[in-house]
Amino acid sequence: MSTSKSSTGLESNIAGLLSYLVGWITGLVFFLIEKDDESVRFHAMQSILFFGAVSVIQILLAILGVIPGVWLVFSIIGWLVWLFAVVMWIVFMVKAYQGERFKFPVTGDLAEKYSKK
Repeated sequence: MSTSKSSTGLESNIAGLLSYLVGWITGLVFFLIEKDDESVRFHAMQSILFFGAVSVIQILLAILGVIPGVWLVFSIIGWLVWLFAVVMWIVFMVKAYQGERFKFPVTGDLAEKYSKK
């Protein structure tokens, strides 16, 4: 488990966990305030990218859900996306707390690229 301090004054693992707490919003906050710790910046950027994408997908599914005749299909897909996001939210927070750099496909690679100073 990581015990180094980030520039936020928090332990790196706690700052990483908090980056996921309210999805892309806390990810953005920690990405903007963290200047030195690449682990915290990685978790913050992954939170922005993953939960930002989930937000966009949910908005699109809600829009498509008003189409008569297929609304139920989009509602079910939206529920499954929400359930998957909740599971990943828990996984992200646990892994960050353990000091691990768990990379989700695509968003993890992009987060690694964009979190470098």
